[in-house]
Amino acid sequence: MVSPKIAVLVPCYNEALTIEKVVRDFKTFLPNAEIYVFDNNSKDGTAEIAKEAGAIVRFEKKQGKANVVFKMFREIDADIYIMIDGDDTYPVDCVQQMLDQFIDNNCDMLVGDRLSNNSYKNQNKRAFHNFGNNLVRSLINMFFGSELKDILSGYRIFSNKFVKNYASTIKGFELETDLSIYSLNYELVIDEYSIDYRDRPEGSVSKLNTFTDGFKVIKLFFNLVRLYKPLLFFGTVSAVLFVLGLLFMTIPIKEYFEYKYVYKVPTLIFSIMLVILSLLAFMTGLILDNISIIDKKNFKVRYNSTR
Repeated sequence: MVSPKIAVLVPCYNEALTIEKVVRDFKTFLPNAEIYVFDNNSKDGTAEIAKEAGAIVRFEKKQGKANVVFKMFREIDADIYIMIDGDDTYPVDCVQQMLDQFIDNNCDMLVGDRLSNNSYKNQNKRAFHNFGNNLVRSLINMFFGSELKDILSGYRIFSNKFVKNYASTIKGFELETDLSIYSLNYELVIDEYSIDYRDRPEGSVSKLNTFTDGFKVIKLFFNLVRLYKPLLFFGTVSAVLFVLGLLFMTIPIKEYFEYKYVYKVPTLIFSIMLVILSLLAFMTGLILDNISIIDKKNFKVRYNSTR
């Protein structure tokens, strides 16, 4: 059998302290893979160090991890893609076992799970990160009926089909959330492999802002629910508006039964408007849900036609 062509994708921004080790580890544990480091306007010599370590170095001027990964997916041809951060927080010594599981289970995406063995909780020193991970995971599993253990891991393996069909409009660290929800929406095969996460070495600084990027992830989640599950989203909006409309309507109805006359006419008009908006929201959800079903069918045809 012909061995699959494997590409290691390392998006980087100011990772001079760790990028050499990441590249050399892959050369040790996966010698036949091509290692690509895409530099995202680093100012600390990351690109030069990666090149000296033996990586193929390319550049992306648009700032943001998602922009880098989109360019990687667009420009690089391979059978299997391994995406990993350049901060040396993910283990490389288990990559062959991850690949074996990916191939054996015919996966579209395999995720390096940092959470189920508590290694992320024990190693990560940044406040609220564990809370944020658990919140996003719980929301996605609840809305999409899944049982994923790690939504935000940056260590992933993809099939060629996945890479060449993936599309999004995000720009930054919301990438992992988008990848997970995208896979769930289109019912792709997702698997997870438990890994031992380690915190950044001393002197290495995270580019992730706990609150700013956390807010972006939550915002993206609800936007994707609106996009991928429109009937659920607009149905919920419709129900809230309908209940509010009925509550406001009780005031003029009560007046009518007491005085045979409605004095609070503006309240009555407002309640009727809420009910009408509720019906419009529900109809919008129905229409968009049908469009979503057609989109899924078209996606499957396109996905299955990819090599």
